[in-house]
Amino acid sequence: MTDQWDRGRRVPGRTLLVGCGALGTKLGRRLVAEGADVIALRRNTDGLPAEFATIADDLGIPRVRELPAVDSVVITLPPGPAEGGLYRASLTALAQGLPARPSRVVFVSSTRVLEGQAGETPLTEQTPPAPTSDRAQELLDGEVMASELFGACIVRPAGIYGPGRESLIRRVGEHAPVDHTRRTNRIHEDDLVALLHAMLTAASPPPLIHAVDQAPASLGDVVTFIAERLGVEPPPHLDPETSGGTVLDGSLMREFAGPLEFPSFREGYERMLSETRRRQPR
Repeated sequence: MTDQWDRGRRVPGRTLLVGCGALGTKLGRRLVAEGADVIALRRNTDGLPAEFATIADDLGIPRVRELPAVDSVVITLPPGPAEGGLYRASLTALAQGLPARPSRVVFVSSTRVLEGQAGETPLTEQTPPAPTSDRAQELLDGEVMASELFGACIVRPAGIYGPGRESLIRRVGEHAPVDHTRRTNRIHEDDLVALLHAMLTAASPPPLIHAVDQAPASLGDVVTFIAERLGVEPPPHLDPETSGGTVLDGSLMREFAGPLEFPSFREGYERMLSETRRRQPR
């Protein structure tokens, strides 16, 4: 972090990870390594690290529940079905179950809430949301409710990629058509975990931050890079192509959390492809 954000760093004590998939698990391991207590809450707790305390529960099911007191919460619940309402039910249940309002709550949303702002102009945290799909509207509703109930800080990741998130590599390998003209943004999972950690430990984190790397790129540039590394032809162009998508400005993330380990898709996918090659039998 820069000096602006380092003063009076906060030390998380007990942190509740709501959802706790791959992202929450990586964050939780980092917190445990630093001496913090971590509680993971999700419907199925199988496979979670032994050093986590766990709660097997579905917040979307209305019932009275008692949750332990915590000083930090990170919410990584995905949006629900098209008819909406998942965040309303889950966040209300969370607020009712906690004995006191935590001092720091981070809600992980998505830059998808900006989907209606498509174009070449870089979008910042000051750009108003413009959801055009049910999924984006549900995400925005979750942001609003998390802010109202908990005073939550909102983190909006772009397309998350990294080990285990290799769908684009598979599409290139399958030679599936893609829209080469589409504007895209992304963030490596490791850089997103570092940002979430910074949001928990900074004395005064930003109330809203976009989790994006510093190199927006057309989908064509990305798949061509991957194809070159795989030694295959780039995927064919989708017909028709739309020239859609947004361009996101990641300046605030870099100012707040410092340099990225993977500043562009090139470093991130190069690492992923190198690890894949190492795993292949010789």
